[in-house]
Amino acid sequence: MGYATSIHVQRILAQALTSSSPSDLATPVDLLKIGNTLDSNLVGEDIVEQYISWADDSINAMLSELYNIPLSEKADFETNLFSNIDEYNAYVITKKNCPFYPGDMLILTDGIHQERTIISSIVDLNDRNVFSLVYPLSYMFSASNTRVIRIKYPEPITLTSARLAAANIYDKYFMSQTSPSKSEYGEYLRKLARVDINNILNGRSILHGQQRTGRRFYSSNLVDRYGLPGNIGDHNVDDMS
Repeated sequence: MGYATSIHVQRILAQALTSSSPSDLATPVDLLKIGNTLDSNLVGEDIVEQYISWADDSINAMLSELYNIPLSEKADFETNLFSNIDEYNAYVITKKNCPFYPGDMLILTDGIHQERTIISSIVDLNDRNVFSLVYPLSYMFSASNTRVIRIKYPEPITLTSARLAAANIYDKYFMSQTSPSKSEYGEYLRKLARVDINNILNGRSILHGQQRTGRRFYSSNLVDRYGLPGNIGDHNVDDMS
C-alpha cells in the first residue's frame, strides 16, 4: 500500500482516460462509468500502483533530510458501527459523522477480529457516515463492539503522491499519443506537488506524528523549525519529474 490509493489517482485522471468503446461487440457500455472509471485497455490497476510507488520514492527522497522515511500512517478518527454488517447489510454505517471520502483507509476491529479496507463510494452524501467498500468484508462485524478507525498519512502526502502519479500517467497514456512534450495538465499537477513539498521543507507544513531526523527533537509532534548543518536559508524543490 502506497501513500495514495488507485482510487485517489482515478479521481484525478478518470475524465481524460475513459472511453465509450465497448470491450466487445456483445457487451453494452455502462454510461455511468464514463468519466468515473479508468479505461482498462490503457491503464490497469497494476500500472497505477507502480506509478504510485515511483511517486512515493520521489517524495521519500526529497523529505529524507527532515524525516525518517518511509512515513508512517496515523489514526486520525475513531467511531463505532451504528448497525451490524451481515448478509442483509453490506454498508458500513458509523455512529459519528466524519468527512469520509472514497479512497480513505479504514480498520474495523472488535478486539478479536480485525480487517483493513478502503472506502469505494459514499452512500449518504449529507452526513457521509454511510459508505460502501472496495472489497467485501470476510467477517460479519457486530455494532455492539466494533470500532471503526480511519488511518491516513499526514497531509498533504497522500494528495501529493496522487498528483505525481496522475501527472506521469496522464503524460504517458494520453499526451504521448499527440505530443512528445509534457502536457499542461501534467505540469500543473507537478507544480501543485512542488508547492506542497516546498512548504514541508521550509517548515510551513509539519508532518505530525512522524519522526524527525534532527537530534534536537525527541518528540515527533513538536512544532518548530530547524536548519540542517551546511544548509542556509530555505529549501526548495525546483523540478519534479
